[in-house]
Amino acid sequence: MESSGASSKKLLQNGTSSSDHESSEGKGGLRTMPFIIVNECLEKVASYGIMPNMILYLMNVYAMPIVDGTKLINTWSAMSNVLSIFGAFISDSYLGRFLVISIGSFSSLLGLIFLWLTAMIPELRPSCEPLMLGCNSATAGQLAVLFLSMGLISIGAGCIRPCSIAFGADQLTIKESSNDERLLDSYFNWYYTSIGLSTVIALSVIVYIQENLGWKIGFGVPAVLMFLSAVSFILGSPFYAKVNPGQSLLTSFLQVVVVAVKNRKLTLPDCNSDHYYQERDSDPMVPTDSLRYLCFPNMI
Repeated sequence: MESSGASSKKLLQNGTSSSDHESSEGKGGLRTMPFIIVNECLEKVASYGIMPNMILYLMNVYAMPIVDGTKLINTWSAMSNVLSIFGAFISDSYLGRFLVISIGSFSSLLGLIFLWLTAMIPELRPSCEPLMLGCNSATAGQLAVLFLSMGLISIGAGCIRPCSIAFGADQLTIKESSNDERLLDSYFNWYYTSIGLSTVIALSVIVYIQENLGWKIGFGVPAVLMFLSAVSFILGSPFYAKVNPGQSLLTSFLQVVVVAVKNRKLTLPDCNSDHYYQERDSDPMVPTDSLRYLCFPNMI
């Protein structure tokens, strides 16, 4: 954790400069940390808390075979992780972290509300007749509401999780200060500690509520927590330092890949270190004959 936190800190410090910020006089600082950390922690409790028992909900309420239910949950989990890449790209290149986290918070809230409604409104789930051993199969409309709720939760997770930690670091690096590194160390420690505690609460308290108090309360509590998460983040808006979006690292990487592919059949000149860019006082490094087309982006 220490090494990952240190590497994250270096990336965040390198990617944040005072010229990238909007007018940030009097903005940011430690006072913004409760809003950001509470937003992330409550999102974790809400989204992680509904996962362990979801297979039981699909089997017992939606009469879904265990194989189909497992596939659906795995797809749902994969979507949440894959969408984090797009969330990070959009925040870095177009919308900025504050707006992406705000969109993600309300997307997760809507998804959890729809999921809660499937437990509250009988018409949104398959009917179970008293004389039947099981429930009827779900209709297309009922499945659509279920899939919509899962999709919105995945979009929310993909927006919040990649941006939250970086947005918090933005608040502590708006001014050059000798205490920046110490504050970032403390921030990362508290951030990862709170995430760990949130996961424990999600996998114990929320699961206990679902098993003992039923699905209505078991899904209602995560929805309320997500509402508090969104409200907490929005309440801190006047205090945030908001970084203007710039060029994403993913965009730069893709540009290098495209140029390398386009130049893969070009004839290379004789090996001569004068053709290649070298930083001052650095040792020259002449490429080998293998995959030399990857060096062309450095020559442009």
